[in-house]
Amino acid sequence: MKSLKYLFLIIAIAISCTQPSKTTVINNVSGYSIVGDKLIQFSAVAIANGKFLETGGAELLDSYPNAKVIDGNGRTMLPGLIDAHGHVMGLGFQQLNVDLMGINSLEATLDTLKSYAEANPDLEWIQGRGWNQTLWPENRFPIAKDIDKVISDRPVWLSRVDGHAGWGNTMAMQIAGISQDTPDPQGGKIIRDSKGNATGVFIDAAEGYIQSKVPAPTKKEQELALEKAFEQMAKMGITSVHDAGVGISAWNLYKKFADARKAKTRIYGMISGAGETFDALSESGPIESYADDMLALRSVKLYSDGALGSRGAAMIEPYSDDPGNTGLLFVEQEEMDAMVSKVIGKGYQANVHAIGDKGNRQVLNAIEKAQDEHNERALRNRVEHAQIVSLEDIPRFKELDVIASMQPTHATSDKNMAEDRVGPQRIKGGYAWKTFLKQGTVVAAGSDFPVEHSNPFFGLYSAVTRMGHDGEPEGGWYPNEAMTREEALRAFTLDAAYAAHQENILGSIEQGKWADFILIDRDYFEVAGGEIWKLTVLETWVAGKKVFSKD
Repeated sequence: MKSLKYLFLIIAIAISCTQPSKTTVINNVSGYSIVGDKLIQFSAVAIANGKFLETGGAELLDSYPNAKVIDGNGRTMLPGLIDAHGHVMGLGFQQLNVDLMGINSLEATLDTLKSYAEANPDLEWIQGRGWNQTLWPENRFPIAKDIDKVISDRPVWLSRVDGHAGWGNTMAMQIAGISQDTPDPQGGKIIRDSKGNATGVFIDAAEGYIQSKVPAPTKKEQELALEKAFEQMAKMGITSVHDAGVGISAWNLYKKFADARKAKTRIYGMISGAGETFDALSESGPIESYADDMLALRSVKLYSDGALGSRGAAMIEPYSDDPGNTGLLFVEQEEMDAMVSKVIGKGYQANVHAIGDKGNRQVLNAIEKAQDEHNERALRNRVEHAQIVSLEDIPRFKELDVIASMQPTHATSDKNMAEDRVGPQRIKGGYAWKTFLKQGTVVAAGSDFPVEHSNPFFGLYSAVTRMGHDGEPEGGWYPNEAMTREEALRAFTLDAAYAAHQENILGSIEQGKWADFILIDRDYFEVAGGEIWKLTVLETWVAGKKVFSKD
């Protein structure tokens, strides 16, 4: 009798061992995920050890009788959203410095600046980001004297919304020693008045004159900024981000947070440039995974040109609204070729910023040459933004297996000025998501935060409707380039994961992948198109652990 009792005990132990430890079943959800080429639906999902076991229905409750069961209360579940192009530390510092995003007049911008300065009397420098002169009735670049009216006793340095221009006051320019003799650097421009004096706005590389005088943030300020960035990304449902420009101090800080299990979002890092920073961080080769895939460092961020709003994007022909101006290439073709070759030769993915059609052509030429030189087509090299592309160059993305890393909200933010900049013909190759998708090019979607808002549902909305939050223009701006809801979700999940060589571990809700997912308040596939940007994240989970709850 005793031996029979032991036999039953052994059988019970064996049965319990077939079920993974710490299994959780989330039941009663309206779940969606793109798996392979199909959109699947499910009402329950099983998770163990931070990874998905399987999706299904209520039968999972019987399959895992010892599991912890969570009632999803009918809420919609999606894979964790992946932002394929953001600036993590920039997002954090945006919340520490003065935020000028979306302010629609110079006067209101100065009022915000004055209030911030009065509330922070101990700051040595006043810093901020987000001004955008195209939103103002004046629609002109501001000048130093504008700031001087509200702050003249401390230096002020304010980055434009796109990060490709800076605006300083007179004291900031005095500290930097700016004079009529200060030259425009390669890839940069000082905006001057009719007498040749600097007005206070510095484009692209010229920003360095002032930026080099701004005190570096302390370690405590950097840690606080990263904490705020993680909090913001988790709140927005971003479970993974491709960080477009990682320096040595930032990488060390990311590792510190990952080691302490304080990271709430996975970071796929792009090393900042092909120079000394790359030499230092690439000494041991690409890092494909660190801390259970919380970090990776296997790509490099390079720059070809500036931005469209500040007319720094490099164009083959002059700007339609600024004859004689073709924008700015940061480097000549030979130097771009050398940087891309260096990066690819060491086994790193080259991710190159290019906005104008000339910038895009320069990057495609460099990638083609480097891929041929190294006989390497598997690195999944990317053009970051691919914003205005010559129609004859678009097929080259497919021919070269280059990923188009694009930000849907750029189109809806730029629609008020983009066609003015490039005219009715060149705009046909602008923000051309559908054209890229139709030819089989992978489109990885992101936001470019803090240039744009970090909320990925703003991006999903823009991708699907090509309208502003005001519903304009009716029917969408160049609606032939709009994505379907499934295409847009794929660009923010599975294809974004592919763009980071992570499609086997992230990007969808399926067996063996990390259990990164979100629960939202309404059904993304059922709400009216105009409501997509209003969808709210209720919970964010990373590796089977809740990192954000709206409650």
